[in-house]
Amino acid sequence: MSFLDRFTSNQLIAFAAVSSALMLGGAFGFQALGYAPCEMCLWQRWPHAAAVVIGAAVLGTGQKALAWLGALAAATTSGLGFFHSGVERKLWEGPTSCSGGNIADLSVDDLLSQINDAPLIRCDEIPWEFLGVTMANLNAVGSLGLAVIWVIAATRKT
Repeated sequence: MSFLDRFTSNQLIAFAAVSSALMLGGAFGFQALGYAPCEMCLWQRWPHAAAVVIGAAVLGTGQKALAWLGALAAATTSGLGFFHSGVERKLWEGPTSCSGGNIADLSVDDLLSQINDAPLIRCDEIPWEFLGVTMANLNAVGSLGLAVIWVIAATRKT
């Protein structure tokens, strides 16, 4: 008997939805402390908000099949988190809108326009880390765990 076998589908769904709400709260908390989010950080928030709404919908209607949408939301933000983690570590380029991109083929006017339109917060810079773990890393791994919990809840008989 695994640890998660002790919980009903509804309990797992409630846990996953509340966890997404807490992750959103943590993101807003960091923002309140002065860590402004980049564009990719903002992208990662939307699936968490969707997971919270989906969790409330499942618990309110009893339509457990909606838990698959919760799993999709958690997997989406996890995927975005892994992609963002790679951008932060310079493993690959992020969107040119928040990480600069390749400027070799730009004209002087296009380059000046890109500089003037660039956001102040870049996706390829790490604003906060603890022991080498960034906020994007935490979201990637934590949300992957939540996706697994959503799948278990969706496939559970009770």
